[in-house]
Amino acid sequence: MNIISRRLKESIAVKQLIIEDVELQKKIESSIDTILECLRNGGSVYFCGNGGSAADAQHLAAELSGRFYFDRQPLSADALHCNTSFLTAVANDYSFNMVYSRLISGIGRAGDVLVGLSTSGNSENIVKAFEKSKELGLKTIAFTGESGGKLKQLADITINVPSSDTPRIQESHITIGHIICEVIEEKMFGKK
Repeated sequence: MNIISRRLKESIAVKQLIIEDVELQKKIESSIDTILECLRNGGSVYFCGNGGSAADAQHLAAELSGRFYFDRQPLSADALHCNTSFLTAVANDYSFNMVYSRLISGIGRAGDVLVGLSTSGNSENIVKAFEKSKELGLKTIAFTGESGGKLKQLADITINVPSSDTPRIQESHITIGHIICEVIEEKMFGKK
């Protein structure tokens, strides 16, 4: 089998495990309900990640704040790493581990939601952001790999993809994120 077929089959296999995991699907449904409650009450949804997970965080924030399947009002959602001046200043003046928790300290409000994407579940800057979110009364949703890492103990909801292979985890994160965005859009604005 060539690498193309092998990787596609691996990706499908992880998604098949998610299909068969009723408890994981319930966590996805709980995430949808949590985000809907936040948005219906005038709150904001914040996303954070590092590297490819930062790209996924930004992607999902854009699906909510822009549009997904159809034209409708924007929803209050943002990715925390998009202000590069803030990010580099805090990383330089404090530490990179503080970039997300410091921003949550400034903009996070009780009832908001923080979604952290970390394949290991151990990214220190996301762990600190979850700790700060708990102090401030934000709800937290962790997208992780199978172990859940440190975030599993901190998150209100942990969506732990049943894999330890970073690319396969990230592929499932974006699939799950798209499902969440689609259902939120439909429930907020009606079917397309």
